[in-house]
Parts: sequence; C-alpha cells; structure tokens
Amino acid sequence: MIHLVPGAATLAQLATIYTEEAPVRLDRAARPAVERAADAIASAAAGDAPVYGVNTGFGKLASMRIAPKDTATLQRNLILSHCCGVGAPIPRAHARLMMALKLLSLGRGASGVRWELIELLEHMLERGVTPVIPAQGSVGASGDLAPLAHMTAVIIGAGEAEFAGQVLPGAEALAKAGLAPIPLGPKEGLAFINGTQFSTAFALAGLFDGWRAAQAALVTSALSTDAIMGSTAPLQPEIHTLRGHAGQIEAAATMRALLDGSEIRESHREGDTRVQDPYCIRCQPQVTGAAMDVMRMAATTLATEANAATDNPLVLSEAGLIVSGGNFHAEPVGFAADMIALALAEIGAIAQRRIALMVDPTLSYDLPPFLTPDPGLNSGYMIAEVTTAALMSENKHLAHPTVTDSTPTSANQEDHVSMAAHGARRLGQMVGNLDRILGVELLCAAQGIEFRAPLVTSAPLQAVIAHLRATIAPLGEDRYLAPDLEAAGRLIASGRAAEAAGLPLPEITP
Repeated sequence: MIHLVPGAATLAQLATIYTEEAPVRLDRAARPAVERAADAIASAAAGDAPVYGVNTGFGKLASMRIAPKDTATLQRNLILSHCCGVGAPIPRAHARLMMALKLLSLGRGASGVRWELIELLEHMLERGVTPVIPAQGSVGASGDLAPLAHMTAVIIGAGEAEFAGQVLPGAEALAKAGLAPIPLGPKEGLAFINGTQFSTAFALAGLFDGWRAAQAALVTSALSTDAIMGSTAPLQPEIHTLRGHAGQIEAAATMRALLDGSEIRESHREGDTRVQDPYCIRCQPQVTGAAMDVMRMAATTLATEANAATDNPLVLSEAGLIVSGGNFHAEPVGFAADMIALALAEIGAIAQRRIALMVDPTLSYDLPPFLTPDPGLNSGYMIAEVTTAALMSENKHLAHPTVTDSTPTSANQEDHVSMAAHGARRLGQMVGNLDRILGVELLCAAQGIEFRAPLVTSAPLQAVIAHLRATIAPLGEDRYLAPDLEAAGRLIASGRAAEAAGLPLPEITP
C-alpha cells in the first residue's frame, strides 16, 4: 500500500504505483480540507448566486442557469456526454496511475468532492477495478475531458471496467469487487474530468521507462567503446568538471566505472595510430548526459503537476471563495513531454551511430564486416543496423513538438489547448523504439568484444555479456534474427541488462 500525502507525493512513489500496480491510500490528514471544500460547494448549490459548474452549464453553456433539483442530473449528464474517447484502451498500469493522480488532486481540498468518492477510487485501485479508457480524444486543455470522463463513468455505474481479467459493464465490475456506484453531487463530475491526470500519467510513464533506457544506454555505450577499441581519455573527469553539467559528469563517471579494468582498453593505450574517435564514441557523456539533464528538468515539472489541484472552479476555503481559473490547462505537461521526446530521440540517434560504426569494417578497427565471422556468405548484423536506422528516424519525427500545435475547440471558448495528451502518449512508442535500438547495440557490442578474444573487457561488462548470452547466443552463421532483436529489446526495457553490470547507475533524482 502506497500512502500518498497530497502535495508531497514523490516520483519514487509514483514509479512504484506505475511499475508494481500498488494500491494507494491518501493520508487521512487530508480529509478535513476535502470536507470543508465539499461543504462550500453544497452551500453554493443551495444558493442563488451563479457558480460555474455547480448551478450553471459548462464551457460555452456557462451562462445557462441550472435549477437546484437538476444539479445531480447535470453532473451525470456531464460525464456521459463527455465519454467520447476513441481508439484502443490504454494500458492498465497507465489507467491506475491516472486514478492515483486524480486522488492526489482531489486530496488537495480545493475540488469540493465528498470524501466517500475518494474512498471509492481508493477501493477500486485496491480491488483491481480498472476503468476502460480509450486512448484518443483529449487536447489537453479544459482537462483531459474524454479520458477522465471514461474513468469517472465507472464510479457512477456506467462505462466499462476490467476486473479479474474480464471487461465488464462498470456497475457489474464494481459489484463483483464488492463496491457500489455513487451518484455525483454538485460540481463532482466537473472535479473529476477537469484535470491533467491522463496527460501527466502518460508523461510520467514515458519518463520512468525512458530513464531506464538512458541507464541502459550508458552500459551499451561502454560496451561499444570497448568493441571498437575506443579511447577512455575523453572520460577524464576534469574535462566534464570544467563544463559543469551534472548529467555529463555522471555519465562520464558511470562509463569510467564500467570500463575500469578492461584488458581491451589497456591493450591499445600505446601505439594506437588513431588520434581521436568519432563523436558517437568521444561525445557520449555530452549527449546522453545532456539528455539526462533534460529528462530531470521534465521530472521536476511532472512531480509538481502530479501534486497539483488542476480542476475548475477551485474552492479557496480560507478565502471563502469559489473561483474559476485555468489550472486544467496542461501546457506544463506538454512542454515536459516534448522535452522527454527530444531526449529519447537523441539517445537513440547517437546509439544508432555507434551501431553503424561497429558494422562498418572501415571504421570498426579490424572487426569483421557486419560482425559476422564469415562475411559474404553471411550478412551478420547488416539489416539489424538498417532496422535501427528506421527506428531512429521514426523517433526523430515523433520528437517534433506537439505543444505548439494548438487549435480552438468548444465553439472558441477553449481557444488555446496544449495537445499534451498525445504529446505524452507518443513517448511510449518512442521508448519502445529506443529499447530496440539499444538492444541491437547490445548484440553488436557483445559480438564485437568477443571478436577481441583472448583479450577481455572489464568485469562489469563481462557480467552484462554473460547475462545476454544466457538468452541469446553469439551470431555465427546467419539465422532468423527477429526473435534475437525482440529478446534484446526486452533485456533493455526490463532494466536487467543494465542491472547485470552490478554498478550504481544515475537516478532520476540525483
């Protein structure tokens, strides 16, 4: 059970919710503030003054007054009418993280929902009732309206949910879990669907999975350096200290530790006619380290957003006000997603150049063409390298900014939007591409190092190769390679390839 304090949840807690599907419970100290805000909304609903979303219509219809007897119907209609998502259902882990983020937002005590709704959301997480949420339909402003409506529909007994491996009508899924739907009161539907939790969940998932790929890239780049008998002189700590960027300093230090004790490296310290290695070897800390710094900047934004109250209007209990604002606008999340996308694309771009270096006999320092022991009759990793070029190019296109692509919606009431939802959603595809690029690099670098026998690499890198070889044999004669590429990509995605080195790797929060 993860105990979350609204306003103080950590990236580590959110990563655990995402990767382990852990149940969530809000700190009970949040309850008084939540109930004060709910009381304020109840009073407003009983009064005569117009309050947006409490006794008025929504968006362009905000000028329409709603009678007190119709406020519950207003909220139910809001949810049902906004269930307009399309496309494939999002993964369960992302849906659960989205639910946890909504708990954090409601727990700030500015949304005006009753505590029993928070408890129902907690019980759904604990008992495995996961709303079926279509992936497409949010423009990331006025909240992630459609996906959050699909999430909320289950709370009121509508929509669909997954439970015990089955997709069921929402009311049936709740009943099988021993839960009951709760009709929404004044503003409660609006509180649930105004917010950035869909965009933020996908951005966080991209961050967590992307960081694991960045860690793996440090390991695969060290392997590639030894495979082509590259120099470790560019890893000298003073070089990186003189520049001062934290990620660069950490990347260089990690690579030094990974390569320490390599017989291959020691064998060419003297008499090597090459003066400098290509940039993909020499500038690895500057590129991967910069990507790490960018991802950490995004992480700071997303940690703040995860703890934010992002619906509208907000109940300012101490001031005695209910105020319309714009915290639902996901511009910060959109920027963060674009930053992560750029980092992922660049880690893949330089890794692909290392692969190209290793398969090219004119650049690989005496490795056989395409890393096959019998070139000509065999093509080795020739087309595996081409595949990585395709994936690299795809990621470059996917890295183009989405946050700059606004369009007016809702009869020009919502006339600037963030496009954070698909900006964040595309990160999953990019990480998958990057994992496969790094998987091919792992295969090529291990093969290259084995061609250097009887010289051996460092102990940490030997351990990585041994872990790889427990799953994938060296490439002798050509064979059906697609399963090897997928298996190597899984070793990267799982973190097992990097962990096999047995050394500390940079963390997302240094």
